[in-house]
Amino acid sequence: MNQSSYEKELAFQADRRKATTEFIKIISDLWYDKAIEVVLFKNQIIDRNVSEIINLHEYAGQFVQKPISIFDSVELLRAISDLDLPPSKLDIGKLTFEFHSEDNNRYHDAKSFIIDKLKDARHYPEIAPKDVILYGFGRIGRLLARELMAKTGKGNQLRLRAIVTRGEVDETTLEKRAMLMRTDSVHGPFSGTVEPDIANKALIVNGTTVHMISASDPSGIDYTKYDIRDALVIDNTGAFRDEASLGQHLGSKGVAKVLLTAPGKDIPNIVHGVNHREFDPEQVHIYSAASCTTNAITPILKVVEDSLGIRKGHLETIHAYTNDQNLVDNIHGKYRRGRAAALNMVITETGAGKAVAKALPALEGKLTSNAIRVPVPNGSLAILNLELKNKTSLDSLNTILKKYALEGDLVEQIKFSLSNELVSSDIIGSSAPAVYDSRATIVSGGGKNIILYVWYDNEYGYAHQVIRLAKYIAKVRRYTYY
Repeated sequence: MNQSSYEKELAFQADRRKATTEFIKIISDLWYDKAIEVVLFKNQIIDRNVSEIINLHEYAGQFVQKPISIFDSVELLRAISDLDLPPSKLDIGKLTFEFHSEDNNRYHDAKSFIIDKLKDARHYPEIAPKDVILYGFGRIGRLLARELMAKTGKGNQLRLRAIVTRGEVDETTLEKRAMLMRTDSVHGPFSGTVEPDIANKALIVNGTTVHMISASDPSGIDYTKYDIRDALVIDNTGAFRDEASLGQHLGSKGVAKVLLTAPGKDIPNIVHGVNHREFDPEQVHIYSAASCTTNAITPILKVVEDSLGIRKGHLETIHAYTNDQNLVDNIHGKYRRGRAAALNMVITETGAGKAVAKALPALEGKLTSNAIRVPVPNGSLAILNLELKNKTSLDSLNTILKKYALEGDLVEQIKFSLSNELVSSDIIGSSAPAVYDSRATIVSGGGKNIILYVWYDNEYGYAHQVIRLAKYIAKVRRYTYY
């Protein structure tokens, strides 16, 4: 390589990083000024740095097998910022891809393209913000709090107003709660501020008050004392799982809806993207977001069932250990779970195989399932061994999954991985509940037996599914372009 070529490369890199800096500024302005959230092929890009944005563009180009240029993305973002749009969620990766894939003789410039693509936004109904109460503040509760507060923006959608826990709310517990939200051994530091307000028994998160309320059971709490009304309660405790016990929340003043972050009994078990539209929030007041494993496998199973048909199958989930297990060997109510979680692989049961049928009735009685808890704190893997009704090939199967990951109702649920090097720690922080490992898929010679590997962040990915469902229940889903 001669000196001239090297200088050209340096100049290009400088121009690209400068364009990325503008990209980041426009993204922030759209979010904080207009409540417009921009993603890049479902990847969150708010609060990302220059190198992360460039790497995501590289991934996007590999995904669609066509270069996705930061310069084109910036041009389209400028056009978006010039329009009067309602609160929205827009995929700049998809827009950039379409801008170069379609017959652009139809459009004079980037602005005319954006005006045409987002024309439906002008007729999108206005949404009213919804107060949210977190009942319980464990692993999922804290991740929900982080995400809700990080994405509050102008407060057009879900507003975290209170957190309910057992025990006294005093200086010591407030500081401990604040510390646990600030720092996380798996997910790292919270990208914001969390300070205890001792006098008002609250946490001040990013300058916003979140009331900390002490209660031993769901009934009889008067949330209106905190100016909270018509709220959605997200119950993270797992202690109340049926309609009768969860219904106690509805007996509290200021509560309108309840969402359980665990499999529920005699209430709708929802995997957002698969069956959420089957239940009208005007009519149904108590929901379950099912389990992390159910949310990981159901979108993939729906794609396979709809495209190829499933005769039968077995699910084996290789699951991170959980707080239910013992840190050292001790008595436990279930077999094997009493052995030290960080030192053993532990065979245990999972209800995910049966739970899938609640979202996909066509699979009733077709799946068996089991689980192995392994010595990692987060990041799990579901292995789907399926017998199909119709033949397929490896290329055909991957093409089908890629199509669903790129467009349609499951784009938020399925992330298509192209990596040959994917391991469990790589999927920590993925907002998709299912990361499909396209390089690991096995298809038998006859084309009717397949083995699929589906990774999932059993904490963060699941928390995002809970929030997606919460937005549907609360009727605060914005205009989206995916």
